Amino acid sequence: MLNNIKNICVFCSSSDYLDDVYYKDAKELGRLIGQNGYNIVYGGSTLGMMWTCASEVKNNGGKIYGVMPQRLVDLGCRTDNCDEFHLAQGMRDRKQKMDDISDAVIAMAGGFGTLEEFAEMCIQKQLGFNKKAIVLLNTNGFYDDLLKFFEKMIEEKFANNYARDLIFVANTPQEAIDYIKNYIKPEKTPTKHEIYSR
Repeated sequence: MLNNIKNICVFCSSSDYLDDVYYKDAKELGRLIGQNGYNIVYGGSTLGMMWTCASEVKNNGGKIYGVMPQRLVDLGCRTDNCDEFHLAQGMRDRKQKMDDISDAVIAMAGGFGTLEEFAEMCIQKQLGFNKKAIVLLNTNGFYDDLLKFFEKMIEEKFANNYARDLIFVANTPQEAIDYIKNYIKPEKTPTKHEIYSR
């Protein structure tokens, strides 16, 4: 890969009770990740969109790197199909490991966990701790209201205009993969002005 991206971290729902449109995009994203020579870093479970996406990566030639805290392993959530499985002590450790072994991030539709993981990656990039491609895959308009809220934060000076450059909003899995394939890391880290000006 020209931009050295190999491992894509995917955050998404572990629910098995969603509308089919979400699993369809998860499956398509997994297919594209595998067929384009990427691997997936994900939560390591057999549940919901997470497993739908990860298993399709494997079916299309990519590797699966799972990261799961001990508590969820004890609950029986772990899959045995990972090429590498990393055991974390808790959710904070899990996020750190996922960050360490991934080169880019895609957040699909999800709940509180997905939102929290996505938000942390954004602030890490905003402060210059990473320069990763961060994609929000807006399946079925799921994140429309969140994107409006982001604009409200900027409008009311809780964030600045530079915040818009932190993420790319994709409407389809193909748009997400195309963005990652063509992503160019910023050459410099954010300045104090870029972080704190309004």
